[in-house]
Amino acid sequence: MVNLSVNINKIATLRNARGENFPNLVDFAVDIENFGANGITVHPRPDERHIKYKDVFELKNKIKTEFNIEGNPSKNFLKLVKSNKPTQVTLVPDGLNDITSNKGWDTIKNESFLKDCIKELKESNIRTSIFVDPNLKMIDGAKKIGSDRIELYTKSYADNFNINPSDAILPYLKSSKHAQNINIEINAGHDLNLKNIEFFSKSITNLKEVSIGHALICESLYFGIENTVKKYISILNP
Repeated sequence: MVNLSVNINKIATLRNARGENFPNLVDFAVDIENFGANGITVHPRPDERHIKYKDVFELKNKIKTEFNIEGNPSKNFLKLVKSNKPTQVTLVPDGLNDITSNKGWDTIKNESFLKDCIKELKESNIRTSIFVDPNLKMIDGAKKIGSDRIELYTKSYADNFNINPSDAILPYLKSSKHAQNINIEINAGHDLNLKNIEFFSKSITNLKEVSIGHALICESLYFGIENTVKKYISILNP
């Protein structure tokens, strides 16, 4: 079974546009769970331009499925996640001015820093995942520092899928087999959508979870959020 975790950052962006509480982020997350999603993902950033820190506390009290918090492990971020104890924390090396995540960690260069972060999170019994490119050395680094999982950054797969799916998936196949050999679990995310998710999930047989936000919310403008969530679930677990 491949879990679907829905990233609701874009719902927060829509809410924030009017400075009010519509759409209600917590109600939306609960509805997504009721439609069959296996988890909810949020990615709070320091400027709180979409998910606000207070949202995390409100969501924690309502979410019944897995709760995944993504972000760059600053002191404030680590304090936030330790206060809420989500199911999983995904460490992402996003910069302050980045529009979205655009690269994986260099787990070798940042070994000491990431190892300390993971130790701190594990002391709070939080599952950890490291956002990495499909690079075997970076996967080895994630294993070395004690991460439970990696999240493969799938933008290059999405960018190349329409050109040649077999070529696009190749680095991810190699990465998934290597991860299996060294006993580290795999998540994936970024630019996965209804057109490219089936080939990816069928190819990566040890895939545990996909985290999808932007594409899913955009597709729901056409299909409705309930139908869209159910479409993903039927593809991931036929």
